[in-house]
Amino acid sequence: MEWSFVSAEDLAAAMRAGEVTSIELTEEAIARIERDDKTINAICVPDFDRARDAAREADQARARGEDRPLLGIPVTVKESYNMAGLPTTWGAPEHRDFVPAEDAVQVSRIKAAGAVVLGKTNVPLGLQDIQSFNEVYGTTNNPWDHARTAGGSSGGSSAALAAGFGALSIGSDIAGSLRTPAHFCGVYAHKPTLGLAASRGMVRPSAPALPVELDLAVVGPMARTARDLTLLLDVMAGPDPLTFGVAHKVTLPPARHERLSDFRVLVLDEHPLIPTGAAVRAGVNRVADVLADGGARIERHSSLVPDLTEAAAVYTQLHFAGAAAGYPAEAYEELRSVAAGLSADDQSLDAARLRAMGTSHRDWITANSCRELHRQGWRQLFAEFDVVLCPITPTPAFPHDHNDDVFGRRIDIDGVEYPYFDQLVWAGVATMPGLPATAIPTGLTPEGLPVGVQLIGPMFEDRTPLRLAELLEQKIGGFHAPN
Repeated sequence: MEWSFVSAEDLAAAMRAGEVTSIELTEEAIARIERDDKTINAICVPDFDRARDAAREADQARARGEDRPLLGIPVTVKESYNMAGLPTTWGAPEHRDFVPAEDAVQVSRIKAAGAVVLGKTNVPLGLQDIQSFNEVYGTTNNPWDHARTAGGSSGGSSAALAAGFGALSIGSDIAGSLRTPAHFCGVYAHKPTLGLAASRGMVRPSAPALPVELDLAVVGPMARTARDLTLLLDVMAGPDPLTFGVAHKVTLPPARHERLSDFRVLVLDEHPLIPTGAAVRAGVNRVADVLADGGARIERHSSLVPDLTEAAAVYTQLHFAGAAAGYPAEAYEELRSVAAGLSADDQSLDAARLRAMGTSHRDWITANSCRELHRQGWRQLFAEFDVVLCPITPTPAFPHDHNDDVFGRRIDIDGVEYPYFDQLVWAGVATMPGLPATAIPTGLTPEGLPVGVQLIGPMFEDRTPLRLAELLEQKIGGFHAPN
């Protein structure tokens, strides 16, 4: 039997039943990577020798009667996580030789749970793109169409899953970096509630791995089934043992409902700042129809939705202010100068991004206060609804675009061009207020490209969108391997 596309849950059951060993699974995964990754380029830092050692140790542990959540499961890790003995570059040539001495907290957690790490997956430079390419490791191609991107910044992880290179992966998300690659490659991902999973060690190369609380970014699981997302999230969830973990443990509330017919779902398929392409709209409608046929309460409009235009502006300010904070002084001052020259009448998102890069602390406080008002608005909405169903980006995976002038790039939506980064507004719907969001596949376009949607849930009620994802997987199917 070929095991490469079997779920982590079923692999664990097969190992418990003695049908397969971890070393057999690991050797099969390595063989597939060595055969197929020459054209996909998902695994940028292989770690096969240590993977084999870990697999043998997992088999020995199981023989002793041990049974941990990920025992013997082959997985991958996004390049941006520190792993002792392997380089962490974030795609930057100047950090090509940086090798951390300590694992990131999430790498430690999956190893403690018994995972076998096959290697690290590719990312864009600085994790700051919707594609995954850099000068150190090259370009990751979409397994469904090598001329198209696998997404970013967790693009290597999504491509690895779609290609059968391990059953699980861990990534991160600030602008859809888990959800967009999952959508583009036809796999599952979950952006946890902000602060649910510790991020220490998922840090820029050579920076100290401190237990900081990130403003927008999260770390989270990727998989080929919805149930596997929950399995991996349960390993990842919990505060940093150096800070809140001293006094607190996480106990997530159960899903609000177990049956499809009990869910109350708000469907949003239109954003005031960017159109939704026909292929993505069809995916949203397909899921909405399945929900309605299953007896769920479906609404397409609600006065409780926080203002999406204002939300996009606040998200843009918080996101790009944070992104520019680490820029060299000269680059930062140049950005401030360019922003100062903008017309006051220019209220485009491109202009908002430039202005955000020079945000003062006073302006940041104002934006943060607005964010808190939006969070309160979402609390009120989730008193009436359980989940919001909406797009992740306006289109399926687009052709590679490596134009160095990122603000000059364009995204084609049904034949009309829009600024490249405007497609981030849908990711920001969940990111700005810190809500959990589960990306699920909905099927393929007539051209054979995957389309995904996101299920957004209430803060710290991550099990609610995850449970709905499981129920939808049973109705519409889930992952399909590329031809």
